[in-house]
Amino acid sequence: MTLPSGNSSPIESEQASGVSPANWVIHATLLWNHRRLLATVTFIALLLGLGIAFAIPKRYKSSTQIMPPDQHGSGAMMLAALTSHAGGLGGLAGGLFSDHSPTALFVDLLHSGTVSGHLMDRFHLQQVYHTRYRVDTARHLARLTTISDNKKSGVITIEVQDTDPVRARDLAQGYLDELNKLATQTSTSSAHQERIFIEGRLHSVEADLERAQLDLSEFSSRNSTIDLKEQTRAMVDAAARVQAEVLVEQSGLDSMRQIYGEGNVRVRAAEARIGTLQRELSKMSGSSAPLASDVATDTRDVMRSDKENLYPPLRQLPRLAVPYADLYRRVKVQETVYELLTQQYEMTRIEEAKDVPVVNVIDPPGVPEKKSFPPRLLLALLLTAFSFTGAAALILMLDRWARVSFNDPRKVLLQDMLRSVRKRVNPNFAHERGL
Repeated sequence: MTLPSGNSSPIESEQASGVSPANWVIHATLLWNHRRLLATVTFIALLLGLGIAFAIPKRYKSSTQIMPPDQHGSGAMMLAALTSHAGGLGGLAGGLFSDHSPTALFVDLLHSGTVSGHLMDRFHLQQVYHTRYRVDTARHLARLTTISDNKKSGVITIEVQDTDPVRARDLAQGYLDELNKLATQTSTSSAHQERIFIEGRLHSVEADLERAQLDLSEFSSRNSTIDLKEQTRAMVDAAARVQAEVLVEQSGLDSMRQIYGEGNVRVRAAEARIGTLQRELSKMSGSSAPLASDVATDTRDVMRSDKENLYPPLRQLPRLAVPYADLYRRVKVQETVYELLTQQYEMTRIEEAKDVPVVNVIDPPGVPEKKSFPPRLLLALLLTAFSFTGAAALILMLDRWARVSFNDPRKVLLQDMLRSVRKRVNPNFAHERGL
């Protein structure tokens, strides 16, 4: 490569004047002699830089700031080990028992594979970024996302870039949503564990209470027992009244027999009333046979007449009192336990809600109005400056190389190397040159 000649070279001026100028004067004179070449290269580089800058698609940046819970609060202690499906969050397994910073923990959660995976599925980023594999999509999303934290205040800043300003805002908001979900799902605080335990016990006690109520209702329906204490008191009072009436009628009957004799109508009427009262008293007293559930089939006929009554007979009340009291006690115990567990369950839910590390948003993400990338004028100027510097350096190097002696070992070695390369690239080169 040969440089275009100017009016006079720096070496000729040095030989003519007999004075040795400074190196920068020599270099400046050389570049001035080739100013047209430098101007052409600079102009072409400027046009090329502008074309490249305008060819790069615009990117919009949406940012949001959040404040994690207090480090010494109870909410910070509920973030702990995540299961294997949480991807890169396995390193947080010992976080519950260590003195960790909630800000650093929230930053790790935002960088986790779980959050990025949910965002890829939610916004269909594989189609948006035109990537084949999810791992490439995750890397592209990570390049467009900047998550930083302030060491003093603990405020976390999330910045997301995208070619669509609305999608940039939605992605920033998506990070907040996924962080809230992940913090809630991975909660292992004492209130959370207590709530889970009480919830399981509540379901079990509810089933036991329902079975106890069904057993009591079946027993009461089969034996006509509604309130055994009140029924016993009422039956005793009714039987006493009937028995008293029987005694009164018996006394009157004896008097009428002495006065009117056995065949008198009044005597017969009194005997009929006494018989009715005695049957009623016998019906109230009932039989002393065992309960139908405790005897064989042939004894059930004895109890059939008693079961047809609207109330249990007196002789069966002591026998019914024991199973009834047992069933009634079971129902009351289960009801008491159910009420206590219900109260504790509501209290633990309140405590759990207090312990959940809800993200406190300082600045919500908004739709950006101006592009954040690329800086087109800056890119064009940088490319132009780089091209001008490269062209000037190349001119100086070629001039220095031209002034090197042909017998210099470095020049001879370089010429031999170039000759060998040309032979390999073009085998006919040696034949054409007569080598």
